Parts: sequence; C-alpha cells; structure tokens
Amino acid sequence: MPEHDILVVGSINMDLVLEVAAPPRPGETVLARKAELLPGGKGANQAVAASRLGSRVRMVGMVGEDAIGVALRQGLAAEGILTDTVDTAPGMSGMAAISLTPDGENAITVAQGANGELAAARILALPDELFACKALLVQLEVPLAAVAAAARRARAQGAIILLNPSPPRQDLEEAVGLSQWLVPNRLEATLLTGIADPAAAGRALLAQGPEVVCVTLGAEGALVVTRGEERQIAAPKVQAVDTTGAGDAFMGALAVALCEGRDPFGAAEFAVAAGALATRRKGAQAALPTREELEDFRRHR
Repeated sequence: MPEHDILVVGSINMDLVLEVAAPPRPGETVLARKAELLPGGKGANQAVAASRLGSRVRMVGMVGEDAIGVALRQGLAAEGILTDTVDTAPGMSGMAAISLTPDGENAITVAQGANGELAAARILALPDELFACKALLVQLEVPLAAVAAAARRARAQGAIILLNPSPPRQDLEEAVGLSQWLVPNRLEATLLTGIADPAAAGRALLAQGPEVVCVTLGAEGALVVTRGEERQIAAPKVQAVDTTGAGDAFMGALAVALCEGRDPFGAAEFAVAAGALATRRKGAQAALPTREELEDFRRHR
C-alpha cells in the first residue's frame, strides 16, 4: 500500500492577492488597498485541505526553476504532504492574480507556468503503487492529458476519482467518464451543459458517466445528484471574508470524508461545512481549516 490515502495531481501556484474596491473594467486602472503573495493553485490547495483534515496526502505536480518554486515545495512539505513527486520544470512557477473585493468575492487570472509542463508521460512513469490509494483528486489547471492518464491509472487500482472541472472546458468526455465524483460549481455546471438550472445540469452531467454529480452553490451549499436521489445540502450561515479557498476546502474535505467511508450526502455535508468555514479567513491555503476547527464548527452549527 502507498504511504498516502489521497493522491492529488494538479497545479501549484503562487497567488498575488490584490484587495480592491472592485475588479478593473477593460481599459481601467484601479489601486489595490493591499497586496500579498500567498501559496495557492487548485491542486496544492486541495492537497493542503485534505492534509489539515487528517489524511495522508501526496502531491504530483510541477514548479519552476525559481525561488517561488522552492518556497512552494517547502510550504507543501511543511503541511505534511509528500512532495517527492513534485518535479521542477525550466522557467517560472505558476502564478495567479486574484482581485479580492470587500464582500469576499474574487476574480482570478492564472498563468500556468510550470503547471503546463505536467505531461501525461510523467504520470505514466510513476510507479503503480502510487495509484493504489483511496482517492485521487484532479482539477483542470494542468494539461488534460495528465489528468486523464492519472484517472485511468487510479481507476484501474480501485481508487475513488474526484474531478473538479475548473477551469471548465468542453473536451472532458474521457475524464468525466472515468470519474466517480464530478464536482463543478454552479457556473461550471452551466458552461459544461448549457443548462442554467443546477439540478437539470447535474442530471445531464450524470448521464455522461459519473456515479455522483455534486454542484457547489456557494452560500446555498451544494446539490448532490445520484441515480437514485437528489438532495441539496444547506450551508451554515457565516460572515464571508474571502471566498477564494472555499471550493478547494470543499474538495479536500469531500475526499477525506469519502476515504472515511461516509455516504455521498454525509460526505457533502462535511465538505459544505469546510467550505463555509474557509470563507471566514483571508487567503486560500491560509483559510483552510484543521480537523479540530472543522469539528468544533460543526458541533456549534
């Protein structure tokens, strides 16, 4: 058996977070009240989320030949994440510019950098035992060929595959068909199906092969669609400060809950609570809760 329960194949970025009154419109320059460099990337964020909730996690990804890459790798290791499968590519590490408004909403622009160099060949060269884990977490900030290769290998080993189709794209048939859980947000579900209603979009996505489609709905919680039942999981009411890390907190918590044997609706409830809790602090990784924080939050809510 591998040293990890959850394998994350995905992006590793440094985030430039800019606090602004409103994101700039085309041709407009705005002044930020504050700027911070914080570790991020959907893959890395989800890995940290799962690790803080008590799972053994391994990260597969790429960083650049720069000081940022060194810092990103060290940050993951400090979270207890296995990083021997994080490789270095020539050039810069991935970067994201995040405009954060006072109401906690955000607009994000991502430069792939080294993340774009995570080739399928790298996934195929990894030992078989790395994929004999309980769950695989994948997103779309790295090349789709690498995502599909990881999903095929993990599926062959019996792992639960969770695909977060973000940013959305239209050529996802294989990756969606290989995934037991497809977890888009409301906008992504609409972009993937052309259907505005989350329940109808969830049913359309379910027909493409996943066992469960979970559409995250922000402050409204999440809608879980299976072949036998649809159920909306309400989110706890919180005062949101920054929603940047909420989706990644949800994904990491969902993977942990499924590894612990929870049913789809119980796992979604656990994940919704983690996502809500993550909005109460600024930053992506900085806001991700520990297991103790999450259990305390759930007890009092």
